Amino acid sequence: MTLQGKTIAILIAPRGTEEPEFVEPKKAVEDAGATVVVVGLEAGEAQAVNHDLDPGSSFSVDKAIADVSASDFDGLVIPGGSVGADKLRGDEKVVSFVHDFFAQEKPVGVICHGPWVLVEANVVKGRTLTSYPTVSTDIRNAGGTWVDQEVVTDKGLVTSRNPNDLPAFCAKIVEEFAEGRHPAQARSA
Repeated sequence: MTLQGKTIAILIAPRGTEEPEFVEPKKAVEDAGATVVVVGLEAGEAQAVNHDLDPGSSFSVDKAIADVSASDFDGLVIPGGSVGADKLRGDEKVVSFVHDFFAQEKPVGVICHGPWVLVEANVVKGRTLTSYPTVSTDIRNAGGTWVDQEVVTDKGLVTSRNPNDLPAFCAKIVEEFAEGRHPAQARSA
């Protein structure tokens, strides 16, 4: 399956995004032929974390959130990490950016605590998804159905629970990005 000619955004938060949930999806999408653009709260670098608390590697941020639009991309990846997801959902530009992917019917992959950003973007109602277990109540309160599965696909929305699910998650996001637009994505926007 090839993603040649597609451009995928991946979000990163400073000192908070879970490193394997950033690195592995990014590599999978690049290996499939896509161009990946790292989008952060600001330009420069962002340090990832491991197990939420341990400092991880630093990564270059290609574009600040203020300088991008969902229309620039064919898909979006939102990694987890409780601190990172919380920082992302606290930024109005990130929330609007994420919402626009759904409005534009574009595929989105989200893992671990990343669904917090979906809750904030008000795109969970009527959707079935998974996440880190502690996010399940937030998903249900936002009108979604939470299930405990390795990977869940709901018409262009791919979700997984934690880093152990990364092989299935990465395979499924590549598949959904290759399929392109999913008209049913807009139903929750």
